[in-house]
Amino acid sequence: MTNYPLQGGCFCGAVRYEITTPPMFVNCCHCSDCQKQVGSAFAINAIIEADRVNLLSGALECIEMKTDSGSPHDIYRCPACKSALWSDYGRRRVALFLRVATLDTPSALPPDVHIYTRSKLDWVVLPEGVRAFAEYYDMEKEWPRESLARGAAVMAKRA
Repeated sequence: MTNYPLQGGCFCGAVRYEITTPPMFVNCCHCSDCQKQVGSAFAINAIIEADRVNLLSGALECIEMKTDSGSPHDIYRCPACKSALWSDYGRRRVALFLRVATLDTPSALPPDVHIYTRSKLDWVVLPEGVRAFAEYYDMEKEWPRESLARGAAVMAKRA
């Protein structure tokens, strides 16, 4: 069992943060955008309410990235080392996609699903029985009920 809060930070240590609860859901994204943005085969993102992420030290800079949909994608980075700590897709400001690898204990949050496997690199082998989707998935079918309720509550704050 994972104890919260979990802490994390950037590569140089200038930025430190904590998450106070488990995330709603964790995606391992194999899309080509994530591959290019993180310089690796995939990105692991923990979807969590913004008010459950506390900045403990340092400051962040926001970099807007282009998307195929045209919706904004803001990546929050350390201004010194440029580590990406989390994203805000759609500029919702209430839910973040936290980069799991920036946690001090990233193994505490394994992926619930693998998404956009249509662009997965050929040499990446997914574990037997893992939930994987060629594109995105139906949240109603995949997310636990508690996470769906949390997601609805956080999106209601946006209105």
